[in-house]
Amino acid sequence: MHDIVQQYYGHTLQSTADLQTSACCDISAVPGWLKPLLARIHPEVMERYYGCGLVCPPLLEGCRILDLGCGSGRDVYALSQLAGASGEVVGVDMTEEQLAVAQRHTGYHRDSVGYDNVRFLHGYIERLDELGLEAASFDVIVSNCVVNLSPDKAAVLRGVQHLLKPGGEFYFSDVYADRRVPAAVRDDPLLYGECLGGALYWNDFLTLAKQHGFDDPRLLEDRPLVVTNPALAERTGGVGFYSATYRLFKLAGLEPACEDYGQAVVYRGSIPGQAQHFTLDKHHRIETGRVFPVCGNTWRMLHDTRLHGHFDFIGDFSRHYGLFPGCGGELPFDGPDAASAAPCC
Repeated sequence: MHDIVQQYYGHTLQSTADLQTSACCDISAVPGWLKPLLARIHPEVMERYYGCGLVCPPLLEGCRILDLGCGSGRDVYALSQLAGASGEVVGVDMTEEQLAVAQRHTGYHRDSVGYDNVRFLHGYIERLDELGLEAASFDVIVSNCVVNLSPDKAAVLRGVQHLLKPGGEFYFSDVYADRRVPAAVRDDPLLYGECLGGALYWNDFLTLAKQHGFDDPRLLEDRPLVVTNPALAERTGGVGFYSATYRLFKLAGLEPACEDYGQAVVYRGSIPGQAQHFTLDKHHRIETGRVFPVCGNTWRMLHDTRLHGHFDFIGDFSRHYGLFPGCGGELPFDGPDAASAAPCC
């Protein structure tokens, strides 16, 4: 599979126009605040971008960031502007042709932004332990439509868990399937190169993430992917594919369900670009100044991470009220009415 990916991204694709699915983001969907950052990136880097989402979480000033499968370096160069002169962004990719594009424009980037805070490493995202990177040394790890290309996704998550600081975050976009991908799709070189053949069934991904210490994966946004080539669409075997952005926090002791401890948060409106509300994930849009009840896991994702200083926190873990309403899972026992009508055993 590595050979297929290297051939496809190193030789077959020469620009985003060569892609045959809608995996690559439309520039019209890019938020206004990001466009000036992209304008400072060399045109060749932009032309060789093959991502499927937006991997720019907030509050990156001074952070140490790792980009898995950085390709031509578009996200590295964008993130470096958010990290600033006091931060650092490291890009890792196995395709030498893509890395060559990224590396030959480091000087252009330095002259454009006024500082040098990027570096690129040749390597495999399943073998992060071979790159000499220090354990628990990254605040944020990102990836843009690359994990699906890995033949060993469990190894990727193990490496991410190893390299993140406590309270750190894996914030990444990828392609997922609505069912387990059949062998005929998985083994098709073109479908694999187009990020479809290696896509995980979404429920298998959630299980895998929890097995490697990310106990409460949070879905931020998603959209269906369209295979524009009719012949290629026929080869997908009826599988539905989605581009989705998840955030996984490295927090020990997160619970497997949304447990209610009577806690709440108040967002101060102080995160740049999010004055009116803060979006933690698809189900948590927290308005500024409003008391917002949260489960224990959400409380910790805001309290024990770099997001802490932008919230006021109400409550603790001293009293438990059961499952948080509306977060999945229900009391398995019948209520009083059902019990009175049932015969004795």
